[in-house]
Amino acid sequence: MAGGVALGVAELVAGINRNWRSPVLDVGDRIIDNVPPFVKDFAIEQFGTNDKPALLIGIGVALAIYSMIIGALAFTKRLSIGLIGIGLFGLIGIYVAMTRRVDGSFFNAMPTIIGAAMGAVALWAAHHFLISAPEAALGTADDSAREHRATTDVDRNAEPSSTDGERDDADELVFAEAGSGGPSRREMLARSGGVIGALAVIAGGTGAIGRALGGRFSAASSRDEANLSIPQNTLDPIPDGVSVDVEGVSSFITPNDDFYRIDTALTVPQVPTETYKLAITGMVDNPFEMTYDELLDRDTVEHDITLTCVSNTVGGELIGNARWRGVRLDEILAEAGVQSGATQVVGRSVDGYTCGFPIEAATDGRNALVAFGMNGEALPLEHGFPVRLIVPGLYGYISATKWLTEIELTTFEDFESYWVPRGYADRAPIKLMSRIDSVDGLGTLTVGDDGMAAIGGVAWAQTRGIDSVEVQIDDGEWQPADMGDKLNDDTWRQWAFRFEPAARDRARTSIRCRAIDSNGEVQTDERTEPLPNGASGHHQIIVFIE
Repeated sequence: MAGGVALGVAELVAGINRNWRSPVLDVGDRIIDNVPPFVKDFAIEQFGTNDKPALLIGIGVALAIYSMIIGALAFTKRLSIGLIGIGLFGLIGIYVAMTRRVDGSFFNAMPTIIGAAMGAVALWAAHHFLISAPEAALGTADDSAREHRATTDVDRNAEPSSTDGERDDADELVFAEAGSGGPSRREMLARSGGVIGALAVIAGGTGAIGRALGGRFSAASSRDEANLSIPQNTLDPIPDGVSVDVEGVSSFITPNDDFYRIDTALTVPQVPTETYKLAITGMVDNPFEMTYDELLDRDTVEHDITLTCVSNTVGGELIGNARWRGVRLDEILAEAGVQSGATQVVGRSVDGYTCGFPIEAATDGRNALVAFGMNGEALPLEHGFPVRLIVPGLYGYISATKWLTEIELTTFEDFESYWVPRGYADRAPIKLMSRIDSVDGLGTLTVGDDGMAAIGGVAWAQTRGIDSVEVQIDDGEWQPADMGDKLNDDTWRQWAFRFEPAARDRARTSIRCRAIDSNGEVQTDERTEPLPNGASGHHQIIVFIE
């Protein structure tokens, strides 16, 4: 309970200042920054887009266990052990606040310092009320009992006529009075329950108030008021022909609420447009800054682009397709005047995260965007509002900076973006891949009245485009699938395959797919993990036919 008070008060203090944060979030950020890449991939594979809540729950459980241990030692050994334990909690919080990616300082450790101090006060108060005060009362009762015994003994010596029975009665009275100074078991249980209840109210109340105060810094109202500029190019509505008629295949356009989210931010950064600025810096002739409104005043375009996360495993779901609105990156860089020798474009996020990709990806004519719109509306908060980068053909970890505040021109020798020192490649074009959507592994595939079974999925090779998809049933020949219409080379493409099963009645059937891009390259069957530059291999599942 004292640990809960420390966290609750820290949350309350953090709600006062935009730059202050709960120590749990600061600790979580340092964990994300320092865990080995395989741990990150494991967390994403196990929890998907719920990896951050899982981390926060894990931190909460660890803190609860830690608090239980030092609390037990404080109450059964020495109070100083508990106070030292809370002090250690405070030191860790101070350290992580001072070593943030952005704005690390002792001043930003105030929530931890005040929270730890109040946690120590809570522990001392609980110990005093439950242990020290009852012991003092019992000591007073013992003194009274000894005084009573001494008086009784004098009386006995003065009255030799007292019987043994009278002496026994006197002794019983002494012991009864001695025992009456301390609380009974029932009183101790009631007192303990009161202390626990009071601390729980303080912990929960301060935490809730802190959360409410922190809500003042939300950028939701700023997003609601954003008026996106009209794109100069006119994109037709998505034609029906891009979709195949197979139930279970992913929607061609991924709704914003369903779009995958993988990033290092434990809480969504809140960046209001009123104070937003984007800086163009580094190896440029004309560095400059622009506000959100100045960005929207530029020539606006819209493009359909599929994004893929490097952590996407074979058959994984960390991929989505959207219609993005923004300003061409190459036009912004042309205005800045890129200097000779610059080889890397670095995007910096408001939370200190960095992406870096080859300058060719920004200048070779592909539809790289400084984006502020997604599927006809302002970027959702969790997807980078107010501004992010979109670069077709590159995995998100090196290109898709969210909550973008700076674009820097530099070299690969002079700078390594966030994930490169952690084992990922500094150049990572998206690999040719395909996926079966309509049925899960070990699922059931139903045969229609015509005796045919149907499966479907998607394939992608951003900037090259998909030409065709082939399917293999039970290690047979590769057979061509029916293709949805190609919208452009930057989006995924749907496919469908209909076949007559060789057997029914729960027969096990193996299904495998592979894609062929517009250059004639065939998707490899060599299986690799996401680290260091994306997974590869054929998506293969086992299904039952009925």
